[in-house]
Amino acid sequence: MAVPTPGKGGNERGFNASVMADINITPMVDVMLVLLVIFMVTAPLLVAGVRVDLPKNAAPRISHVQKPVVVTLAADGALYLGDGRIDLTSLEVRLAELRAKEGDALVYVRADRRIAYGDVLELLGQVANSGYQRISLLSQATSASAQSPLAKSGAPE
Repeated sequence: MAVPTPGKGGNERGFNASVMADINITPMVDVMLVLLVIFMVTAPLLVAGVRVDLPKNAAPRISHVQKPVVVTLAADGALYLGDGRIDLTSLEVRLAELRAKEGDALVYVRADRRIAYGDVLELLGQVANSGYQRISLLSQATSASAQSPLAKSGAPE
Protein backbone atom coordinates (compact mmCIF):
# COMPACT_ATOMS: atom_id res chain seq x y z
CA MET A 1 0.00 0.00 0.00
CA ALA A 2 1.27 3.42 -0.90
CA VAL A 3 1.85 5.93 1.86
CA PRO A 4 1.38 9.61 1.06
CA THR A 5 4.56 11.64 1.55
CA PRO A 6 4.95 15.40 1.83
CA GLY A 7 6.45 17.05 -1.18
CA LYS A 8 6.05 19.60 -3.95
CA GLY A 9 3.05 19.89 -6.16
CA GLY A 10 0.78 18.07 -3.80
CA ASN A 11 -2.63 18.93 -2.53
CA GLU A 12 -3.41 21.71 -0.10
CA ARG A 13 -1.82 19.85 2.85
CA GLY A 14 1.39 19.27 1.00
CA PHE A 15 0.99 15.52 0.32
CA ASN A 16 1.34 13.82 -3.05
CA ALA A 17 -1.73 11.94 -4.17
CA SER A 18 -0.48 8.50 -5.19
CA VAL A 19 -2.46 5.90 -7.03
CA MET A 20 -3.01 2.50 -5.42
CA ALA A 21 -1.84 -0.21 -7.81
CA ASP A 22 -3.33 -3.21 -5.94
CA ILE A 23 -6.09 -5.29 -7.55
CA ASN A 24 -9.06 -6.25 -5.43
CA ILE A 25 -9.56 -9.93 -6.23
CA THR A 26 -12.46 -10.60 -3.86
CA PRO A 27 -15.18 -10.01 -6.51
CA MET A 28 -13.29 -12.20 -8.97
CA VAL A 29 -13.07 -15.04 -6.41
CA ASP A 30 -16.80 -14.72 -5.71
CA VAL A 31 -17.65 -14.99 -9.40
CA MET A 32 -15.31 -17.97 -9.86
CA LEU A 33 -16.86 -19.83 -6.91
CA VAL A 34 -20.36 -19.28 -8.29
CA LEU A 35 -19.24 -20.60 -11.69
CA LEU A 36 -17.61 -23.59 -10.03
CA VAL A 37 -20.84 -24.49 -8.23
CA ILE A 38 -22.85 -24.09 -11.44
CA PHE A 39 -20.51 -26.40 -13.36
CA MET A 40 -20.45 -28.95 -10.55
CA VAL A 41 -24.25 -29.14 -10.56
CA THR A 42 -24.76 -29.20 -14.33
CA ALA A 43 -21.87 -31.48 -15.38
CA PRO A 44 -23.47 -34.77 -14.22
CA LEU A 45 -26.68 -33.84 -16.01
CA LEU A 46 -24.89 -33.29 -19.30
CA VAL A 47 -23.13 -36.68 -19.34
CA ALA A 48 -26.30 -38.59 -20.25
CA GLY A 49 -26.97 -36.36 -23.23
CA VAL A 50 -23.55 -36.62 -24.84
CA ARG A 51 -23.69 -38.11 -28.31
CA VAL A 52 -20.97 -40.66 -28.98
CA ASP A 53 -20.13 -42.48 -32.18
CA LEU A 54 -19.50 -45.95 -30.77
CA PRO A 55 -17.02 -48.28 -32.46
CA LYS A 56 -18.11 -51.44 -34.28
CA ASN A 57 -17.75 -54.78 -32.52
CA ALA A 58 -17.71 -58.34 -33.82
CA ALA A 59 -19.41 -59.76 -30.72
CA PRO A 60 -22.70 -61.47 -31.48
CA ARG A 61 -25.96 -59.84 -30.49
CA ILE A 62 -27.93 -61.24 -27.63
CA SER A 63 -30.42 -63.31 -29.54
CA HIS A 64 -32.34 -64.75 -26.63
CA VAL A 65 -33.82 -62.19 -24.29
CA GLN A 66 -34.98 -64.03 -21.20
CA LYS A 67 -38.66 -63.67 -20.52
CA PRO A 68 -39.57 -63.63 -16.87
CA VAL A 69 -41.17 -66.66 -15.26
CA VAL A 70 -44.65 -65.81 -13.95
CA VAL A 71 -46.10 -67.74 -11.00
CA THR A 72 -49.73 -66.89 -10.18
CA LEU A 73 -51.79 -67.78 -7.12
CA ALA A 74 -55.45 -67.22 -7.99
CA ALA A 75 -58.26 -66.28 -5.61
CA ASP A 76 -59.57 -69.87 -5.54
CA GLY A 77 -56.12 -71.16 -4.49
CA ALA A 78 -55.21 -72.47 -7.95
CA LEU A 79 -51.52 -72.19 -8.81
CA TYR A 80 -50.30 -71.37 -12.32
CA LEU A 81 -46.84 -71.44 -13.86
CA GLY A 82 -47.11 -69.18 -16.88
CA ASP A 83 -50.52 -70.04 -18.35
CA GLY A 84 -50.57 -73.69 -17.26
CA ARG A 85 -52.05 -74.92 -14.00
CA ILE A 86 -49.68 -76.71 -11.62
CA ASP A 87 -49.90 -78.07 -8.08
CA LEU A 88 -47.75 -76.79 -5.22
CA THR A 89 -45.90 -80.09 -4.76
CA SER A 90 -44.53 -80.11 -8.31
CA LEU A 91 -43.88 -76.35 -8.53
CA GLU A 92 -40.39 -76.45 -7.03
CA VAL A 93 -39.28 -79.30 -9.32
CA ARG A 94 -40.71 -77.61 -12.43
CA LEU A 95 -39.06 -74.29 -11.55
CA ALA A 96 -35.71 -76.02 -11.01
CA GLU A 97 -36.05 -77.64 -14.47
CA LEU A 98 -36.81 -74.25 -16.04
CA ARG A 99 -33.84 -72.69 -14.27
CA ALA A 100 -31.49 -75.45 -15.48
CA LYS A 101 -32.74 -75.06 -19.04
CA GLU A 102 -33.06 -71.27 -19.35
CA GLY A 103 -30.77 -69.88 -16.65
CA ASP A 104 -31.45 -67.56 -13.74
CA ALA A 105 -34.35 -65.48 -15.04
CA LEU A 106 -36.51 -63.05 -13.14
CA VAL A 107 -39.55 -64.61 -11.43
CA TYR A 108 -42.74 -62.58 -11.06
CA VAL A 109 -45.09 -63.78 -8.33
CA ARG A 110 -48.69 -62.68 -8.67
CA ALA A 111 -51.20 -63.40 -5.91
CA ASP A 112 -54.82 -62.38 -5.52
CA ARG A 113 -55.35 -59.86 -2.73
CA ARG A 114 -57.75 -62.22 -0.94
CA ILE A 115 -55.10 -64.94 -0.54
CA ALA A 116 -53.77 -65.32 3.01
CA TYR A 117 -50.36 -63.78 3.68
CA GLY A 118 -48.98 -67.13 4.88
CA ASP A 119 -49.89 -68.80 1.60
CA VAL A 120 -48.04 -66.13 -0.37
CA LEU A 121 -44.97 -66.55 1.85
CA GLU A 122 -45.09 -70.33 1.35
CA LEU A 123 -45.18 -69.76 -2.41
CA LEU A 124 -42.21 -67.37 -2.18
CA GLY A 125 -40.31 -70.01 -0.20
CA GLN A 126 -41.01 -72.62 -2.89
CA VAL A 127 -39.73 -70.28 -5.61
CA ALA A 128 -36.59 -69.46 -3.60
CA ASN A 129 -35.93 -73.15 -2.87
CA SER A 130 -35.95 -73.87 -6.60
CA GLY A 131 -32.79 -71.75 -6.93
CA TYR A 132 -34.08 -68.45 -8.26
CA GLN A 133 -32.45 -65.37 -6.73
CA ARG A 134 -34.41 -62.59 -8.42
CA ILE A 135 -38.04 -62.71 -7.31
CA SER A 136 -40.48 -59.82 -7.66
CA LEU A 137 -44.00 -59.41 -6.34
CA LEU A 138 -46.41 -57.82 -8.80
CA SER A 139 -49.12 -55.39 -7.85
CA GLN A 140 -51.57 -53.15 -9.62
CA ALA A 141 -51.17 -49.38 -9.59
CA THR A 142 -53.77 -47.55 -7.53
CA SER A 143 -55.73 -44.57 -8.73
CA ALA A 144 -55.60 -41.28 -6.86
CA SER A 145 -59.23 -41.61 -5.74
CA ALA A 146 -58.90 -45.15 -4.32
CA GLN A 147 -57.47 -45.43 -0.83
CA SER A 148 -55.92 -48.52 0.71
CA PRO A 149 -57.44 -50.08 3.84
CA LEU A 150 -54.32 -49.02 5.76
CA ALA A 151 -54.88 -45.36 4.88
CA LYS A 152 -58.53 -45.55 5.89
CA SER A 153 -57.74 -47.06 9.29
CA GLY A 154 -55.07 -44.49 10.05
CA ALA A 155 -52.25 -47.05 10.26
CA PRO A 156 -48.74 -45.75 9.55
CA GLU A 157 -47.38 -46.46 6.09
